[in-house]
Amino acid sequence: MKVEPIPGGTITSPKGFLAGATCAGLKVKGGLDLGILYSEAPCVAVGLFTTNRIKAAPVVWCQKHIANKKAQAIVVNAGCANACTGELGLGDAAAMANLAAERLGIAPEDVLVTSTGVIGERLPIGLIAGSIGKVALSPEGGHELAQAIITTDTCTKEAAVVVEGSKFTIGGIAKGSGMVHPNLGTLLCFLATDAAIDARFLENALREAVDLSFNMVTIDGDTSPNDTVLILANGMARNEIIREGTREAEAFGQALTEVCTCLAKRIAGDGEGATKLIEVTVEGALTVADARVAARTIAGSPLLKAAVHGCDPNWGRIVAALGRSGAEIDASRIDLFLNNMCLMAEGLPSSFDRDRAKATMAEDEVPIRVCLNMGDSAATAWGCDLTAEYVAINSEYTT
Repeated sequence: MKVEPIPGGTITSPKGFLAGATCAGLKVKGGLDLGILYSEAPCVAVGLFTTNRIKAAPVVWCQKHIANKKAQAIVVNAGCANACTGELGLGDAAAMANLAAERLGIAPEDVLVTSTGVIGERLPIGLIAGSIGKVALSPEGGHELAQAIITTDTCTKEAAVVVEGSKFTIGGIAKGSGMVHPNLGTLLCFLATDAAIDARFLENALREAVDLSFNMVTIDGDTSPNDTVLILANGMARNEIIREGTREAEAFGQALTEVCTCLAKRIAGDGEGATKLIEVTVEGALTVADARVAARTIAGSPLLKAAVHGCDPNWGRIVAALGRSGAEIDASRIDLFLNNMCLMAEGLPSSFDRDRAKATMAEDEVPIRVCLNMGDSAATAWGCDLTAEYVAINSEYTT
């Protein structure tokens, strides 16, 4: 079964999903900031959440109500994280769910709540109550919803695929630009599929897809109390229920990973102040764990990020990051490539054209490949360059 991207695809590309957004006045700079995703049929629902020990009120709400693996809608706001707000914040999250449920004619327990924005401020529930009725839902509303969830992002992140020979589609949207690091960062991702699917398999497939995508993105080493990835499956494709171990399950997992990877790369490339996407592939590791930790450490190195920004082919920064990653290595076996240009072979410097290397680092995407030559495991991580604009954004975030 071949996975095909849908041009212009979004979270409402699968059958039976509607979305929309409105301006509630929650974002300081204005724009769409309150949105809803709704399925015309009840869904199997699973999610993954922040590993930060401080969890925002909407995360607590979602973790409680997704335990039964069912939901029918997601309501989201940007501009206020509703984090570190105590019992009042939990009440605001519940109120937000109730408002959306009333708007949709479903039970509050079937509404998942998400928020993103400034930590430590009460959710302006009055603004939400006055605006939620203005959210017009439509099959084309996924693009509006993608716009409503962004904060410091400079662009929306949307993707959808269809699996040839199957009856199902998967679509998704995401936001994330700063406070992004492996094990989820300040990101929200909503995924939808019209596949009929077993809940346990869906949970396993989501975990694997996130491990290969969002958990391999690093922008600045920080994570937040609000990180959330949710997937709703409404079964409206009318396929036979997809279960673990089947050909359809393999195709679904591949398609889900492709959507998540596409969104993850767009998050990395849109890091706060970023001008370039860094892609680091580590091959020949003894274990997948070694490959993953090595790739993530290199992609997250502030020294490498600064070098990429300045188009400085100082490959010693790559090797130094590799050496402190904790991965098992043999320095005498390492080969290092910048866009297939060999910088290091068998642990020793190689002669290379510095002008060509600098030109490669000036491109929008900078691919780095490290061959450890110790085993058969590989992994890829994504990051971005470090710029003065990143400092500017985060020095005046609330001012």
